Amino acid sequence: MPLSRQRRFPRSRASVRAARAFVHQVLSDWGCVDRLDDIALCASELATNALLHGVPPGRQYCVSLTLDGPLVRLAVRDTGDRPVPAGPPSPDACSGRGLLLARRIADDFGVTEHIVGKTIWTVFKTDPGPTTP
Repeated sequence: MPLSRQRRFPRSRASVRAARAFVHQVLSDWGCVDRLDDIALCASELATNALLHGVPPGRQYCVSLTLDGPLVRLAVRDTGDRPVPAGPPSPDACSGRGLLLARRIADDFGVTEHIVGKTIWTVFKTDPGPTTP
């Protein structure tokens, strides 16, 4: 049976650090640490994207983690109506590379549109660890 945890975060810059710490703690509790740095980096990028482009003032975003065998799914849901940027930023842009980075680090990446908001998700293949005979 898959393990799952989620937490809501307020629309504030400090919440990005809190979201990354949440991801780090949950994955450590689950003993899933071989891709911890990659997943935590993507959590920072997806949370930052939600803050800058997805969460209206006064609302929150939700970070969820699911461990299903060797797969870790990280998802960030916001309630904003701005679409996900379609392409990469221009070479001289100072920002806009977070989702591109998440796409390249993760083994799978996608966006699920909702009636209100969207969920940006990533999937990571992890080492299932030693098996018990």
